[in-house]
Amino acid sequence: MRNVLADLCIESEAATAGGLRLARAYDEAADGAEDAAAFRRVATAVLKYWVCKRAPGHAAEALEVLGGNGYVEESGMPRLYREAPLNSVWEGSGNVICLDVLRALSRERGTAEAFLAEVSLARGADPRLDGAIDRLESELGDFSDIEVRARSVVERMALALQGSLLVRSSPPEVADAFCASRLAGDGGHAYGTLPRGVDHTAIIDRHRPRV
Repeated sequence: MRNVLADLCIESEAATAGGLRLARAYDEAADGAEDAAAFRRVATAVLKYWVCKRAPGHAAEALEVLGGNGYVEESGMPRLYREAPLNSVWEGSGNVICLDVLRALSRERGTAEAFLAEVSLARGADPRLDGAIDRLESELGDFSDIEVRARSVVERMALALQGSLLVRSSPPEVADAFCASRLAGDGGHAYGTLPRGVDHTAIIDRHRPRV
């Protein structure tokens, strides 16, 4: 159970870090920073796609953790579970958002450069992140069959950005677990499959409500 809880915490922290970074980019762009505007343009769509795709599974796992108490309406979880898929309806379907990312990358000057500059701020801090950035640069440098690869490319962008943000701003145990499971392939496809060596207790304690 600690493995499951820690995995859910990592996903939540990565999404939160991305949202906060986007908020800062909006402020910077409002102050006239062109690179911030370019980053904001593409990163908004990238994170919108990824968080919307991850939300239903995250809500389902959280509901399961609570068991019967999570299933009853009084808990609030059933509502979150039902409404999580609506994110990719109200905010645009996954394919539409991915096409928006491709449009920004191909038609709007500086978006790819601004995005790669942002994720590269963490270069050298973790070899798994470095490898993910290298692969992403290769993907963005090849637009052949790009629509077929759109979801894969946008997923790589989202994970590289989240990984970069966590490596720069989160405790080492969080960043290490994210890079191991999301970037190095040491995690499984379900929540609760973090690899050996992850500090579950420290991650959970960081997210434990303070009452």
